[in-house]
Amino acid sequence: MPRLFTSTLLWLAVTIPVCGQEEPLPEAAGEETAPEVSLDDLYDTGQMLFNLFAPEEIKAEYEFPTRERWSEFAVKLQLALQGEDLAALAAYEPEARAALIALRALEGGDEYADWLEERLDYIVAAKATTELPVAPPTTVEEETIPHLALWRERMAKRSVPARAEGLLPALQTAFQAEGLPAELVWLAEVESSFNPAARSPVGARGLFQFMPATAKEMGLSTFLPDERTDPEKSAHAAARYLKQLHAQFGDWPLALAAYNAGPGRVRRTLNKRQGVIFADIAASLPAETQMYVPKVLATIETRTGVKWAGLQGASM
Repeated sequence: MPRLFTSTLLWLAVTIPVCGQEEPLPEAAGEETAPEVSLDDLYDTGQMLFNLFAPEEIKAEYEFPTRERWSEFAVKLQLALQGEDLAALAAYEPEARAALIALRALEGGDEYADWLEERLDYIVAAKATTELPVAPPTTVEEETIPHLALWRERMAKRSVPARAEGLLPALQTAFQAEGLPAELVWLAEVESSFNPAARSPVGARGLFQFMPATAKEMGLSTFLPDERTDPEKSAHAAARYLKQLHAQFGDWPLALAAYNAGPGRVRRTLNKRQGVIFADIAASLPAETQMYVPKVLATIETRTGVKWAGLQGASM
């Protein structure tokens, strides 16, 4: 019996705000919402893509889901991504692994596969937090950033993406020109594995996974050409946006949380929890954000040797 083919389920993510640069808040004027696409339309599109582009060996191994399973997955995935329960996110490991294999096999699937691979990393790490005893923090940094020790261990075993070497000089120059520490360019590893063409099903693109509205706000064109795929221009835009977020929240962990979950979500959570630092609100942020912030900080530390607490603030 072929296994359930789940890669095209990623098309459902256009209804899910994965990247929080533009958080869908009804009360926030000017913030972009995900496009309204019916599940029936998404189902028909996914089925068509599967029939047209899936290799015969993939069709032999996987079956396209029924409408009922499609809709059920969409709802549960939305809850897992935006919910605060790491265990709920961890439960999607089998589906995510199967989807990644299928995307790598599909023509044109690599742009989405790089996005999914990063989310699978969050899922696996979330699973580790629910299965293994939590070690007590051994440093001030680990006490300040939940799950930092886990991500330090994971990143220490990981090779640098092959694309990084050719891109780093220009990216570092761009960040420094905008008054940001050059070390922060390693955000691109977490966002896109240094793939300028990477895209998410929700509409984010490029090395730094800009959503259209934020890209335009930061001075990027998103249509003919889409400057989000231009490494230097997107690096300048990402640096400007991070600088803006750092000015709002006062430190890099909170700025990174806002980059992922949206500044509105972070500000409201700080107010609700009467929080001051990331650790005060981490458990009340989306599960993805709970994994994203320590992963970015651990990536910077591993690749540069600079502890995140030693990162300079944004200069004017």
